[in-house]
Amino acid sequence: MSDGSLTITARIREASNATFLADLDGEAVVYKPIQGERPLWDFPDGTLAGREVAAHLVSEAFGWGIVPPTWLGDGPYGPGMVQRWQHVDPEQDAVDLVDPDAAEADGSPWLPVLEAIDEHDRPVTLVHEDSEALRRMAVFDVVVNNADRKGGHVLAMPDGHRFGVDHGLTFHVEHKLRTVLWGWIGEPLGPDELEGLDRVSEALGGDLGDALHDHLTPVEVDTVRARCAALRAVGVFPPPPGHGPAVPWPLF
Repeated sequence: MSDGSLTITARIREASNATFLADLDGEAVVYKPIQGERPLWDFPDGTLAGREVAAHLVSEAFGWGIVPPTWLGDGPYGPGMVQRWQHVDPEQDAVDLVDPDAAEADGSPWLPVLEAIDEHDRPVTLVHEDSEALRRMAVFDVVVNNADRKGGHVLAMPDGHRFGVDHGLTFHVEHKLRTVLWGWIGEPLGPDELEGLDRVSEALGGDLGDALHDHLTPVEVDTVRARCAALRAVGVFPPPPGHGPAVPWPLF
């Protein structure tokens, strides 16, 4: 819990739950009060803030800096998730909708995910960049069972780093993976990615496992361990399971 003074400066209205931009002792943060979480049929009420903190803990165990610093704090609307605000580069897009010809051009930096028709009846292709940062994020999403990896939840930073945000819909014991990052299906995991899985597996037997129990049920923590081991054993980026939606909606 932060001992600082959190002051709301704006509301982020695009978010499905109550989400605010706030100032914490001169630093910009995102504040999501627990009482502003909308009830969901498949996730227990009042648990999304804790899941966001748990996602940051797993990110730290991977060692890849995927999730910005995230903690439980107190604000004008009570306890909730607090996360350090990130200033993205408006000139970069890690995930985008492009013309199909651009997606298929020789030397294209994009990996195609799906084809669709936009609101003007024009064909478009959902794509994401082929980068180490997004490969790592895709591995992370499998382990935390991210049900909501929208394009807008990938933040492109000026230095090339990519942050992932909005991890309230994670750690369900049932398969819930819905993501826009499907560009590497069937490709072998690299040594760096396998080493990351090993770090998380080891940490789950120690401090990480203890910390996750503050935010998740024992069964959910056990399922994280099982997913980590299963992905390590298969050694490739998995495909969608074939039941239920493979991507979140809306995509952005």
